[in-house]
Amino acid sequence: MIYTVTLNPALDKTVEIPSLTVDAVNRITSMRTDPGGKGINVSKVIQKLGGASVAAGILGGDTGRAILSALTEMGLTTLFHFVEGETRTNMKIIDPDNHTNTDINEPGVTVSEEILEKLLEELLAKVTKEDIVVISGSMPKGSPKDTYYTWTKAFREKGAKVILDADGDLLKAGLKASPYLIKPNNHELGALTGRALETPEEIAETAAELMKEYGIGKVVVSMGGDGAVYVTKDKTIYAEGLKVPVGSTVGAGDSVAAALAVSEEEGKTLEETVRLSTAVGAANVMCSGTQAAEYEVVETLLPKVVFRTI
Repeated sequence: MIYTVTLNPALDKTVEIPSLTVDAVNRITSMRTDPGGKGINVSKVIQKLGGASVAAGILGGDTGRAILSALTEMGLTTLFHFVEGETRTNMKIIDPDNHTNTDINEPGVTVSEEILEKLLEELLAKVTKEDIVVISGSMPKGSPKDTYYTWTKAFREKGAKVILDADGDLLKAGLKASPYLIKPNNHELGALTGRALETPEEIAETAAELMKEYGIGKVVVSMGGDGAVYVTKDKTIYAEGLKVPVGSTVGAGDSVAAALAVSEEEGKTLEETVRLSTAVGAANVMCSGTQAAEYEVVETLLPKVVFRTI
């Protein structure tokens, strides 16, 4: 089973505003809302890929209940703890004229260490060595800075494979617990190591050093529209980015994390994993908001994926 952890979920409100202008009245031409947060996005994509997951995390208030209701309607299995306060609503502004995507994210509810410990205990009672746990996204207010270290270490001790998708201090803390796979982008990896990483070869070399230092099994580094680098102990592959019409880039990285988790669960080869995750990422970029792309769209993109060993 795949478990996804979203400790700071959100209701994602995606609006389209042509020629967005600061300090002026702007008119919304279209709008949609989706249950969001990185782990939740991962679970939505896993379902479209024919897989199953348990979406776990923290919710609060009417917004939290709306998110839970939407996930239940989708047929997703959930494990959420409710707290006082209101789950955040995040605004995603798409400007089709200027080809920009602007995120305005609320901070979210405050969550005590006690609540986090209770959720972790409940998950640890369920997770086995056969499972994959995807930990991703931001932390809620009030949570310890080493939470991702604590959670990664706890799941690893249960024998589960942990996919950690975080950045900054959260990633830095989590690395010390030796997650199975991390998925930074090239800028996040560069900030972590103090290097400017521009070429696939530079990224591959830095990722390999990080794997050796922290005992990480795999590293996947996104380069945005330029593709991604997949690094294992035995092989490294660079995949070119697919050129597709952009609906929204929000959640594209989460869709790749979903494909990586499904590939790991199904025992796919690295080449199969590269094809699937590249196609899934591109298919979700074509969607509006943080809705998950249908698998039929992914299938049309699979033959178009171009990659090479480096």
